[in-house]
Amino acid sequence: MKVIPIYAEAGISGFESPAAEYTELSLSLDELLITHPNATFIGVANGDSMQGVGIFDGDLLIVDRSETTTQGDIVVANYNGNFVCKIIDKQRKQLLSASAKHRPVSISDADEFQIEGVVTRSVRLHRKSRELLSCLL
Repeated sequence: MKVIPIYAEAGISGFESPAAEYTELSLSLDELLITHPNATFIGVANGDSMQGVGIFDGDLLIVDRSETTTQGDIVVANYNGNFVCKIIDKQRKQLLSASAKHRPVSISDADEFQIEGVVTRSVRLHRKSRELLSCLL
C-alpha cells in the first residue's frame, strides 16, 4: 500500500496542483500491524461486550498466537466450543468483558478452555467491503 500524505493549508495562496509536492511513502499495513505473520490470524468482533476497550461489533481483530499471555491482555479464546474475545484475569481464572452489562465468566477445570492468541490490534471498519462480507457468510 502506498500512502500519499496530504497537507491542508489554512489560507489560499494560489491554485498550485495538489500533485506538485507529491510524496510517496512505501507502507505496508501488514508490516505496520502484524509482528509475527506466521503466527497471526484476523478475526471479526461480534457483540458489544468489549466496547469499553474500543472493540466494537464488526471490528477486525489481529490476533497473535506467538505472544505470551499476561494478566489483563485481551485474548481470543475457545471457551466451551465458542470463540470469545475477552480480557483474561489469570489470577482469578476469569474472562472479563469491558462492559458493565456482562458479568465475569469463571474458568473451571471442567470447562473446555484454550487461549487462541493475544489481540494485539483492532481495526474499525467504517464501511464494510463486499469481499469481507462474502468471507463472513
